[in-house]
Amino acid sequence: MLNSLSSRTLAVSPRLAARARISAQGNSMSGHSKWATIKHKKGALDAKRGKIFTRLIKEITIAAKGGGGDPDGNPRLRTAIAAAKAENMPADNIKRAVQRGTGELEGVNYEDITYEGYGPGGAAVIVRVLTDNKNRAVSEIRHAFSKNNGNLGETGSVGYMFAKKGLITLPADGISEDKLTEIALEAGAEDLSQEGETWEITTSPEDFDAVLAAIKAAKLSTEVAEVTLIPSVYTKLEGVQATAMLRLLDVLEDLDDTQNVYSNFDIDEVEIAG
Repeated sequence: MLNSLSSRTLAVSPRLAARARISAQGNSMSGHSKWATIKHKKGALDAKRGKIFTRLIKEITIAAKGGGGDPDGNPRLRTAIAAAKAENMPADNIKRAVQRGTGELEGVNYEDITYEGYGPGGAAVIVRVLTDNKNRAVSEIRHAFSKNNGNLGETGSVGYMFAKKGLITLPADGISEDKLTEIALEAGAEDLSQEGETWEITTSPEDFDAVLAAIKAAKLSTEVAEVTLIPSVYTKLEGVQATAMLRLLDVLEDLDDTQNVYSNFDIDEVEIAG
């Protein structure tokens, strides 16, 4: 569904400058892209492949329901199908999910709901769910927050701290800055920075597909490629608060209705390793 010096940027922005200052202070892992990296390193993606398939099927279904079953005319569906293919989901599963969304097959009616709250130390947390039972979803999320030193907030309480962006990360080893800058810039990327052993590219949601296609055309391998929420400010967490925050995110990720979890935490890499 989470690093050192910043490198050349394609567009200077307050968000990127702030991230560069944070990174320069010493091997920090900040925000949703680093949470995705953490989960990958922990082996969670492989261990929960069945859960990943369930989430992808839900996303395909609701995307098809909202914008039709033709991915060429439905960017959300196109992105969801690409994510499913990246996880090696069988084509028949994808087809049935689309048909359930368009009504060709009978399926569950999901609600797309976003919850906002605060984790340990006041870090912002956003949880997006697709659920067939709103009361169950909010009850489980509220319980997760309360049992892990957090608080479920009101709609809009932390959402203003995040911007919807396309995010693409690649291993820095073997990819020159000049080459990646040229590819990303020509395709319409907004920012490029180096976070430790990873290149991180951000785009507008509208330009995400074009930038990703350009990277694939150059035969470069991506680690993360998604339209996500990226924070404009970060909250530094250490010690007990850092541990509690990671535990809260794990619990939220494990809920059946959860699609994505976003946060603006800033945790030193040594805390993650511990």
